[in-house]
Amino acid sequence: MKHSLPSHIIRLLSYTPAIVVAVVSATAQTAADSGEGLQQKVAAVKQSVAENQQKLRQYQWTETSQLTLKGDAKPPTQSLCQYGSDGQVLKTPIVAQTSASGGKIKQRLVEKKKKEMQDYMGQVKILLAEYIPPDSQKIERAFKAGNASLNPNPSAQTVGLVFKNYAQSGDQMTLSFDAATKKVSGLNVNTYLDDPKNTVTLAVKMASLPDGTNYVQQTVLNATAKQLQVTTTNSNYQRIGGQ
Repeated sequence: MKHSLPSHIIRLLSYTPAIVVAVVSATAQTAADSGEGLQQKVAAVKQSVAENQQKLRQYQWTETSQLTLKGDAKPPTQSLCQYGSDGQVLKTPIVAQTSASGGKIKQRLVEKKKKEMQDYMGQVKILLAEYIPPDSQKIERAFKAGNASLNPNPSAQTVGLVFKNYAQSGDQMTLSFDAATKKVSGLNVNTYLDDPKNTVTLAVKMASLPDGTNYVQQTVLNATAKQLQVTTTNSNYQRIGGQ
């Protein structure tokens, strides 16, 4: 006994190859558009970062750091900062007057702990210099390696770009880019020091000077293994030589 398919099913089956081709073509076009959009955004970020770095070299500013260790806030420290000829930030400590208290043994213990923390913070600063400010060459390298992607939920004006394995294997930097002003508005870093278990996170807020130069206004660093948080604020930007 033969069973014939309904006519509307037969018509649907006859259209299936065309439907499949259309779906595949649309998917491929969407992927191509997405890749092109990512490339354009990465190019815009690279240009913005490079141009802004040149502008920042004309300034000096005050950096204020507030360290909190295991919930205990330490006295803030300040440094006068500016870029050197090698492109690295030079920091001159603004020394505050402090008074020593306690016996010699206690003072030695305090100095030892202080030295250990200074050594650790020195390592952290070297690590974070890999991310702040963002580097156009590292951005390009991550993009070419297929480690760059668009944030799936960007706002209408701000685009999110995610870079994995940016400075070291297993890290991630998420950068917010204002498409209207062509400026980086903020970034978040998830990385580690020496060992992936020694996690370090960084949240960065950006701002602009009157002439449009973009700068890091505030950073909040968390080093979970050390129960350490460091909040750094940059202020009082002035052109070098009063130009």
